[in-house]
Amino acid sequence: MFTIDLLKGQGVPIKSRPGGIAISAVAVAVPVLIAIVMLAIYSLNIIHISNKTRDIAMHEAEIGKLSDLVKQLEALEKEKAACNGYLSEVKSSIARNTQWSPVLATVVENMPRTVILTSFEVNQRSIRQKAPKKDDPSKTVDVDVPVRTLGMKVYTGAQSNGDEVVKDFQSRLRSSAFLGPRLETITVAQETVTLDKQDVVMYQINCIFKPGL
Repeated sequence: MFTIDLLKGQGVPIKSRPGGIAISAVAVAVPVLIAIVMLAIYSLNIIHISNKTRDIAMHEAEIGKLSDLVKQLEALEKEKAACNGYLSEVKSSIARNTQWSPVLATVVENMPRTVILTSFEVNQRSIRQKAPKKDDPSKTVDVDVPVRTLGMKVYTGAQSNGDEVVKDFQSRLRSSAFLGPRLETITVAQETVTLDKQDVVMYQINCIFKPGL
């Protein structure tokens, strides 16, 4: 409601009251406080985002380091697998050499003086045999079993009886403590060949080992 002074032709201002001033002050202060709070929240969010950005950068750097370590680990695993393969081959080779060394030593020790050795040859083939099943020994299954053969070519001197000398050699091998129990059989074949422009009888001796030995 306004009061009008008819003589002056204008409204008479309403006298200010403390309550009105307070209301006006509150009306102005509230938006200012809200703006201050929003500014503070915004500043805190900026700081938080900055910290998170720094943390993310640090984590990405750590992930990069871990990625390099994973690659190095994979390379080491491959190298380890290759080394294990080489070691297996070496182990197998050593096992074969260790297995044949006493055999060859026994052959040489029992070879008659009049026999001349010209070559050694080792062959292997497989045969099918019945064997107990691993998870059920009461049952049998067919398995491949290696059969090894040591072949050698020899000839005897012109003045000796070749057949008798070779038979004696066979007998020595069969009766040897190391080789005898391992032999399945010994076969002998002969042929006439020319050696130093002379015809001589060459003997092919095959020592066939028992399956699996």
